[in-house]
Amino acid sequence: MGSPAEPVTGLPRALTIAGSDSGGGAGIQGDLKVFFALGCHGTSALTALTAQNTLAVTGIHEVPADFVTEQIAAVASDIGIDAAKTGMLASAEIVTSVAKAVRAHEVPNLVVDPVFVSKHGNHLLAHDAVDALRYDLFPLAILITPNLYEAGALLGREVRSLEDARDAARELHRLGPRAVLVKGGHLDGDEAVDVFFDGTALEEIRSPRYDTDDTHGTGCALSAAICARLAAGEALPEAVRQGKSFVSGAIRRSLRLGSGFGPVNPGWELQG
Repeated sequence: MGSPAEPVTGLPRALTIAGSDSGGGAGIQGDLKVFFALGCHGTSALTALTAQNTLAVTGIHEVPADFVTEQIAAVASDIGIDAAKTGMLASAEIVTSVAKAVRAHEVPNLVVDPVFVSKHGNHLLAHDAVDALRYDLFPLAILITPNLYEAGALLGREVRSLEDARDAARELHRLGPRAVLVKGGHLDGDEAVDVFFDGTALEEIRSPRYDTDDTHGTGCALSAAICARLAAGEALPEAVRQGKSFVSGAIRRSLRLGSGFGPVNPGWELQG
């Protein structure tokens, strides 16, 4: 007979609902690496397949919306979900179906990363899906995490400055999420400044800015890290601060892979 097993119980369970990145730097693959690095059991519901590397996205294949919701149902009905995040949702039909599944399975601690465009400039969300994000999914979210471009697209105006980001956070909060984090990675300056607003207090969360082009998957890693901390029971403001700190380290220790934009490094803390 073999030695007795020592199963681990009580591991936080985090679900990512997003697209696949064949290059492994973002999307489902990136999210699952972050979940593992932060002590969660990661599960997934794929919304789209992409053919991509560090240079380009060369193909996108959407998953049927009913199969996206079937994946969510399979996870929720057996393994369970302590927190979830969304990434690339591709189409209005998928957004609407995900929102219905979140309500039906009472998915807690939903972080919505409104992914519009890839690092390479490819559009990852259909234009007619923006309203579905605003009105179907945002009201179900504990947090939304748009970057400056995404905040501007959601509001119908450019968001360029820190003051713009503050105003955008307040206005996006009116769409129904419990809180908003407007990411300021594209702002000028020696620091990367994100703006967090929970309906009452506005906080600027700062980290050093590192001189690197290897930042593919930054937004996915941030939303996944926040999701993982929420799954572990952290309160939202502290989960956001810890997520920001984790991503800052992942950028500082980013991976020089391929000939284009390399990915951030979700394993940086494990590698010493």
